[in-house]
Amino acid sequence: MNYCLASSAFPSSHTTLLRNKLSPFLFRRNRSHQSLQLCRRNFQIRAMRAVIQRVSSSSVTVDGRIVSEIGPGLLVLIGIHESDTDADADYICRKVLNMRLFTNESTGRGWDQNVMQRGYGVLLVSQFTLYGFMKGNKPDFHVAMPPEKAKPFYASLVERFQKAYKPDAVKDGVFGAMMKVNLVNDGPVTMQLESPQSSKNETKASTES
Repeated sequence: MNYCLASSAFPSSHTTLLRNKLSPFLFRRNRSHQSLQLCRRNFQIRAMRAVIQRVSSSSVTVDGRIVSEIGPGLLVLIGIHESDTDADADYICRKVLNMRLFTNESTGRGWDQNVMQRGYGVLLVSQFTLYGFMKGNKPDFHVAMPPEKAKPFYASLVERFQKAYKPDAVKDGVFGAMMKVNLVNDGPVTMQLESPQSSKNETKASTES
């Protein structure tokens, strides 16, 4: 629906009046279009998400009991998309363990060493709310991987971290539990990471063709 307000068709006073009458409608229509575009863009995202925080210490408490804790290292919140595969897990594991977020104490150079080089801990916490999108004022989580599928997938991700680093340095929370996550953010330093979507798009294209 297009509206053309040509000055040659209407006197200037009529044009102004018509424009004023149409403005609220056109504004609402534009806002609705922008919201639809944002919604479509959100739902097109197909990647594993991670929020990485450099911490002095962090712990997870369930039912009043500390189930996991680390000293200096990384707290990693993991959001699993319904379409995630082992390739996404491999990418997140490799990138998190190799992110140079720590100072090299020998040289004094900042952003020079990763968590493995420092021998620090990694605390993984499953966080499906990283895939929450707002529908009005209520969050919607339907693009997150369903719990029955996500639980073994997340367990395999934890195992992947432990094998790539060392088992006793990688801790995790309790999948599906109501957790209290405590942390002392060192910096603060917080990074966001998503696995590449190109391989999924290529796989989808080849399947459809």
